[in-house]
Amino acid sequence: MEPILQVENLTKQYPDFKLDHVSFSIPKGAIMGLIGENGAGKSTTINAILDLISKDEGVVKFWGQELSSDPRNIKESIGVVFDGINFYETLTPAKIGRISAAAYKQWDEAVYDNYLKRLQLPPHKEVKTFSRGMKMKLGIAAALSHKPKLLILDEATGGLDPVMRDDMLDLFLDFVQDENHSILMSSHISTDLEKVADYITFIHKGEVLFSKQKDELRYHYGIIRCTTAQFDVIDKSEILAYRKRDYQWDVLVADKEKARRKYKASVIDNASIDDILLLYVKGEQVK
Repeated sequence: MEPILQVENLTKQYPDFKLDHVSFSIPKGAIMGLIGENGAGKSTTINAILDLISKDEGVVKFWGQELSSDPRNIKESIGVVFDGINFYETLTPAKIGRISAAAYKQWDEAVYDNYLKRLQLPPHKEVKTFSRGMKMKLGIAAALSHKPKLLILDEATGGLDPVMRDDMLDLFLDFVQDENHSILMSSHISTDLEKVADYITFIHKGEVLFSKQKDELRYHYGIIRCTTAQFDVIDKSEILAYRKRDYQWDVLVADKEKARRKYKASVIDNASIDDILLLYVKGEQVK
């Protein structure tokens, strides 16, 4: 099946940072979580995907087409919500709806009004009176109301309280339910991704360390907690990353059941997305 979004060798060089041959793809009906520490390249990746910055190398295809081949129609099918919402402060949700209706052929006023009610957004209050969380909800409502097939979210749940964030995650799950829609979701809130993501792409220092199904990470990855003597006997080819903390070593491995059979004297724990990210970022790799 052709992916909704395919990114191949995406590269962008800055004086002090390089997005280095980033590749991943998102199938239909899937949510891809994009993770990495601040400055890892998540927002640069999204901006390059959307042609908001020029790329030095690489190919980005939506439904098998590059954006430049049919920009208006392809953009019509992409909903985008950035971390910083850029609505004019004097606009109201009602006015934003009228502007959007002129901009998008597929704009659905009834759907938009329903989202405003569902998300408890007053249609006639100016955006400048909204909290950051309300602005994020407004951005998501507007993005969903022109009937996109792909939703791209850059830290779009960061300003929401836990209850509203949970409601938004349910909304995202509804969006991909028919298996014709997909979401690329950059987030530093790993519990959100634990709940909704089907795939995780991990960017570190501008490079993709892995792009895998979330269930592979949840059910197969593990952390060996061991002493120095136990660390010394671990097969170094099995180590993805490791970190020494006081008198204990934490070792990330891709097959926790194999590790449990092989290193019975050590404790082997399940690995959360946060655990994996921290060990890669703060730990070391075997040279």
